[in-house]
Amino acid sequence: MAIAPSPPPFVTISATMRVDALVSDWRSELAPELSSEEKERRLYERAWAAYREGDYGFGLWCWHECDRLTNALGGRVREATRVLGPGRYVGFSHRAALAARIPIDRIYRPRKGDMSTPRPDAFVLPHYQVLCVYAVRAHEGDRRARALLEISLGELEDRRRADPYLVHFETFRTLLDRSAATAAAPPADPAARSPGR
Repeated sequence: MAIAPSPPPFVTISATMRVDALVSDWRSELAPELSSEEKERRLYERAWAAYREGDYGFGLWCWHECDRLTNALGGRVREATRVLGPGRYVGFSHRAALAARIPIDRIYRPRKGDMSTPRPDAFVLPHYQVLCVYAVRAHEGDRRARALLEISLGELEDRRRADPYLVHFETFRTLLDRSAATAAAPPADPAARSPGR
């Protein structure tokens, strides 16, 4: 399985409405005789190219598509990678970079009974991606994000059985904790090494 290159340099982050409109246009341009797998691949290729050019809004779309496809294929990342193409799976380093760029104040979070529609500049993210955004910001020391994460985690148990995407957040959080612990570990002292090494 080919590993995706590191995240591209950030240029911009398109809001959800713009990404959805362009993806919808691209979807309508696909030839109807293509297999569903080939349609998935071609649509993803266009969004992936936009992300590689530095538009992290398309990276968010690719991230969710990876997880949607992985869930649809029984949790098999290898199968999802086969459909998407080698080197295009949005892994942890990409997810962390994407989550760090989301402006928290522009995340659309509808409340129960809320009939409003998101602003055109809003980010409409699945719940698990919002949790990842909060987790990254909390690790960076953002107190508001830490509080939002704690509130959201309090609701997690109620949602776990109903939301198949939460497993992706839990994996993300484990990797984030592990990378933070590795970064915080003091470097090995060369003088402490035993002779002959």
